Amino acid sequence: MKRSYLFLIIILLSVGRLFAQEWVVPVENAAKRSPFAFKDSIRQAGAALYMTNCKSCHGDPGKNNTVKLVPPPPDPASAQMQKNSDGDMFYKLSMGRGPMPSFKNTLSATDIWRIISFIRSFNDKYVQELAPSLAPGSTLEQVKILISMIKETNQVQVKISSVKDKVRQPVANAEVKLFAKRYFGNLMIDEAHTSDSQGIALFKFPANLPGDSKGFVQLLAKPTDETAFGEAKADTTLAIGVETYRPPLNEQRALWNVVQKTPIWLLLTFIFSVLAVWGLIVYVLLQVRAIYKSGSDNKKE
Repeated sequence: MKRSYLFLIIILLSVGRLFAQEWVVPVENAAKRSPFAFKDSIRQAGAALYMTNCKSCHGDPGKNNTVKLVPPPPDPASAQMQKNSDGDMFYKLSMGRGPMPSFKNTLSATDIWRIISFIRSFNDKYVQELAPSLAPGSTLEQVKILISMIKETNQVQVKISSVKDKVRQPVANAEVKLFAKRYFGNLMIDEAHTSDSQGIALFKFPANLPGDSKGFVQLLAKPTDETAFGEAKADTTLAIGVETYRPPLNEQRALWNVVQKTPIWLLLTFIFSVLAVWGLIVYVLLQVRAIYKSGSDNKKE
């Protein structure tokens, strides 16, 4: 028994030592920079995101009221946190480790940068370094994505452009993904493709993909590099699918439908249950009346 306890203690100490080791971020990730400046509006949005997703463990910045974990999460205003590069923070928030959760599937890249902007507001010596622009003079707000259909080859064309010197120009070498919106998520079409010198990426569209009753399919296109493009995306509807009639969920009788379309068995069950309850009530009242009447007759005799 003592050996078992000793073995357990050794395991716990080993795990604690593992998490206490320095969190080394890959060099290529540590060098990442935000694609947009940390303005006041960005910091305010980051503050709201921090309060929702981070405060429960990291506490109030500068208050040193972090939750008691192993290892303890650093205070955002502390030197331990601020010594990280912007890329370090982005990687750690995205990937997570141990008690630190991963946010890559719950927060967009833009939201993660917003949180980092809020954390940096507690460092007076911080000077932001922006990521290289998509093109000299371009901004994320000027990124434009267009989706169109090429009927002859049954392909979908995605074209990306940005503004340089007040002139819209194509964005080359941008990896793009195309999705068809479904009831319970997005279905990826083809594989990711890289835009050519004209900013165009072509996707093979499956000939048998169901559309709505008129063959329309809602498409979503977005670059894979959220660090560079932020939340840039485009969605449109094209008559490129197979005409398919999908009855609405409330068309047939079902438990979740309106009263007029309640399942017959449920209606009958309810009616018989109500009749049975009222029948029992009437029977009890009749028996009480019979007892009362019998008592009255005995009194007269």
